[in-house]
Amino acid sequence: MLKITNNLSGKKEVFTPRNPNEVLMYVCGITPYDLAHVGHGRSCVTFDILFRLLNFLDYKVKYCRNFTDVDDKIINKSEKEFNNKFDFEKISQRYIKAYKEDTKKLNCLDPDFEPLVTNTIPEIINFISGLIKNNKAYIIKNSKNNNSDVYYSVESFKDYGKLSKRNLDDLKAGARVEIDTRKKSPLDFALWKSEEDSTFWDSPWGWGRPGWHIECSAMAANYLAPQIDIHGGGMDLIFPHHENEIAQSEGLSNKEFSKYWVHNAFVRINKEKMSKSLNNFFTLKDIFKDFDPMVVRYHFIKHNYTAPLEFSFEELEIDQKSYQKLAKIFNVINSKDLNKLNNKQVKESKVVQKMLNFICDDLNTSGLFGVLFENLNYLKTNLEELAKVKKFILEVLGLTLIPLPEKQVEITPEIQNLLDLRNKARINKNWSESDRLRDELVKLGVIIQDIKSN
Repeated sequence: MLKITNNLSGKKEVFTPRNPNEVLMYVCGITPYDLAHVGHGRSCVTFDILFRLLNFLDYKVKYCRNFTDVDDKIINKSEKEFNNKFDFEKISQRYIKAYKEDTKKLNCLDPDFEPLVTNTIPEIINFISGLIKNNKAYIIKNSKNNNSDVYYSVESFKDYGKLSKRNLDDLKAGARVEIDTRKKSPLDFALWKSEEDSTFWDSPWGWGRPGWHIECSAMAANYLAPQIDIHGGGMDLIFPHHENEIAQSEGLSNKEFSKYWVHNAFVRINKEKMSKSLNNFFTLKDIFKDFDPMVVRYHFIKHNYTAPLEFSFEELEIDQKSYQKLAKIFNVINSKDLNKLNNKQVKESKVVQKMLNFICDDLNTSGLFGVLFENLNYLKTNLEELAKVKKFILEVLGLTLIPLPEKQVEITPEIQNLLDLRNKARINKNWSESDRLRDELVKLGVIIQDIKSN
């Protein structure tokens, strides 16, 4: 029985999909205007594990994760790089390619659908037209370009704020003074943004492009259904993005949009949220230069997805040793042994059952690893159980458990000098100095193993 934290109710709930045999899951993807950072990696791994777990539990899953490939940030970068904002697709395609390379290294499975906003414009236009027809949206003429903007009327949706637990009156009181006085309310948000004639896309309201929030509502409905089971993303998307998605989708269908809203917590650096705006982020490509992607994935998985992850290279070093230990233990099981096993056989393992109980409890991976490490000595003596556990770890956690290559350390003059000084300290039985020098060598990647002489 799978339980998961549903941010719509604010509680951990038993997962029951609308259709007993099928799960529809939509996750907000990236805006590809730069390289993916560690926060993007954590989100991708979190929902990859949920996807894998649902499949392991024999659900038929349809998984959709979009790319917001037209956006102010992408357009601005296109202007800066190419001196032309209409080359924005060159920017987005570059970083979509880079993102896919990174997530493949992290061993994240491809979703069933990876739609682009630019390929879903007709569906977005139809969605907006439906909202206008339902009196949930209104049109405003833009005097600057003779085309029109379309806004969602927040006050027309009585349940606005039910996900973020925000009160409409409080939001109005706290709203900043809007430059655009044409809007009925400062809380109303853009569904369609007018642009100059013959630029971007033509629509019933003239030339323009979609607003951010409407894109996900339209793609979820088009590639999955108007009603889905799980909607995922980072906690920073709860308001306003996911709140606005609910208003749009339910404003059109008059039915509940997503049954479960699942969000992963932030990655933090020095107790601040990692973000490009704060310039305190590390790209996945940079991290992969020093750490194997499986170590990075292991690092993400070890932490509960609902809690902030304090990212540090020191902890990555520790996790690298821990991962290597596991990989060496499981290395006696080869791919041929794994291919003989099916999921039914894997589930018969007592150790797997205990691990499964934890991960089915709101993806409690720390509890899962607790079971694993407690049973390592037993597993070493039982190759049949070891194979089943390895298959489970590969299928559900996505960890390949391939031993990492041992790093070769170049003996630089600095390292040789420290080795000579330590050898002299040992001859003089100056053990405290010997230990100090050993610690210095460890920092440089040199592991010392002293051998007793006869």
